[in-house]
Amino acid sequence: MAGVSTEQSSPRESSAEQAGTEPTAAEQAPETQAEAAEPPKRASGKLLGLLGGVAVVALAIDILTKVAVVANLEGKQPVELFGGLLYLDVLRNPGAAFSLATGMTWLLALLATAVVGVIIWLAPKLRSPGWAVGLGLVLGGACGNLVDRFFRAPGPLQGHVVDFLSVFAPGGAVWPVFNVADSCIVCGGILVVLMSLLGRDYDGTVHRKKKAAQS
Repeated sequence: MAGVSTEQSSPRESSAEQAGTEPTAAEQAPETQAEAAEPPKRASGKLLGLLGGVAVVALAIDILTKVAVVANLEGKQPVELFGGLLYLDVLRNPGAAFSLATGMTWLLALLATAVVGVIIWLAPKLRSPGWAVGLGLVLGGACGNLVDRFFRAPGPLQGHVVDFLSVFAPGGAVWPVFNVADSCIVCGGILVVLMSLLGRDYDGTVHRKKKAAQS
């Protein structure tokens, strides 16, 4: 009888062992709260460099092409390229891309400034290369047209944007005359919309993975 009593563990020892092997909900709660409170991941230096590099290249090409066409083609006959698929025809546009809202130059300048601010605010949160390229194109294009708004005649916030690309016919007879900045904005916007349709957010998350995890 004495041997049996020594082999059996006391209730106090059993509860201690059970407490050591199976953490209670109260013990797990701090870890869960710490994970929930964990700040969102910041964009890597490569993604920020990608966004900034795309924006700088787009801005540089836009500025250089505008300077070149104004210096060499403004006031002259349109130049036909690619057998009439494209014409270089310099126009001064007080409106938005593709000559929209021509009477609201100052408002368009403020809206473009707001777009630039939003992209800069989103940049540190980027985790997607596709979004970085798309937003970089939009940023470069918006800055390209903003340069015209601020530094070209008739004055700051009233400057007319230089447009010079006309497809299929000169003077925007088939399609409104545009510039490199407009093209960058449109291409970047299309890429961002495509990424959204594919379920990929700017922070790198994928909606389909979220739904699968929740189900």
